[in-house]
Amino acid sequence: MILTDELIKASETKIFKAIFPNTTNHYNTLFGGTALHMMDEASFICATRFSRKKVVTISTDKIDFTKPIPEGTIVELVAKVNKIGRTSCVVKVDIYMEKMYSKSRELSVTGFFTFVAVNEEMKPIPILD
Repeated sequence: MILTDELIKASETKIFKAIFPNTTNHYNTLFGGTALHMMDEASFICATRFSRKKVVTISTDKIDFTKPIPEGTIVELVAKVNKIGRTSCVVKVDIYMEKMYSKSRELSVTGFFTFVAVNEEMKPIPILD
């Protein structure tokens, strides 16, 4: 059996996106809801890769928007399992912002997403075998 630390490392998920005008608000920065959507997707992929089971989002916690993400930048979402319960796991997601034409990179958003493993009847099951 693969050790839990190895599963966590193997399931780390990274997604890159360009921030275009259709995802920004009237300040030309990324909509908060769009950032949350991207974070939920990255954390879902991470939790699924970690457990290899059907998982559902049951909560989000402590979303910190520390830097606005302007139009015309690149973001990297990094999702990693942060905590493991019997039927659930918590995934931490960081969004890093990069300017397209420089090497600058800044942490912009951090959040935590909790997932529960479920069976076909949508009842909780152990997250790991």
